[in-house]
Amino acid sequence: MPQKTGVVGLDVAKNKADGCIRSAGRRLSAPSTPEGEAELVAWVRANRVGRAVMEASGGYERSWAEALRAAGVEVVIVDPKRIRHFAKAAGRLAKNDPIDAETIAWFAETFPDGEAQAHDPAREEVDRLVQARTALKELEGRIAQQGEHGPPALVAKALGAIAKAMRAELRKLEAAIAAKIKANPAFARRAEIIGSVPGLGDQAVAGLIAGPRALTRGSGASVMKPPPLSSAPRACDDDSGERKGQRHIKGGRRKLRNLLYMPVMGAATQHNPVLKAYYQRLRSPRARRPRSLSSPACAS
Repeated sequence: MPQKTGVVGLDVAKNKADGCIRSAGRRLSAPSTPEGEAELVAWVRANRVGRAVMEASGGYERSWAEALRAAGVEVVIVDPKRIRHFAKAAGRLAKNDPIDAETIAWFAETFPDGEAQAHDPAREEVDRLVQARTALKELEGRIAQQGEHGPPALVAKALGAIAKAMRAELRKLEAAIAAKIKANPAFARRAEIIGSVPGLGDQAVAGLIAGPRALTRGSGASVMKPPPLSSAPRACDDDSGERKGQRHIKGGRRKLRNLLYMPVMGAATQHNPVLKAYYQRLRSPRARRPRSLSSPACAS
């Protein structure tokens, strides 16, 4: 059987996917239908493609990835910002679907060591429930803000009814997430371990289980080397020579960092005596004195 060595870059949109195999100079545009997915699979097989690289596109990439995995093709899903920064560095400013597919293929050839993501239906199901809960929680916050500005009685009543319904749906989602985790022995064990950390509640536990695979798999040393969260401040963009700008957090896995921020702050400032003392010192009036105007700092 011929070895699969080709790489295809896929630009996935709501209604179609554009593919490019740079090494063979081949292109394909297929509709987002079962027939279109079958056409793409036949095309990559005919061109001996062994790896497909695509951007995360809000879930539209999911069915294409599943079809390719079922056909024995490795799938790598990349942060769209990496692709865009790559295109800018290459001087490629034009942007449309065929150009994006070629750029993704070029990126895949330039960085061939990207790790293929194995399909994990159980984790993905929990992830989708967690994302739905997060979205509903954000919507609940916006509804609450509208009610804070003295709306007319009719509007206030409508907002109250919506908020009540949303709280009921949130409880259903949280119960479904808890049931999925409890029903899966591996997830239940991870939940027990994660939940043993002071400050981490049920939603943080669920988010970590549903989050990046590298955080919840492996053994030994591999467990101790998860992808960076970028939770440590780093140099800002205007460090140069003796000039040292203000440090701040940037990059990394933003959703996971947001999920952990408040639980970790609570755990650190309430349960860790060393960090608690340091936190209190930073919060003291002396530490919060305005920075001198002559002190260089970059905007965060």
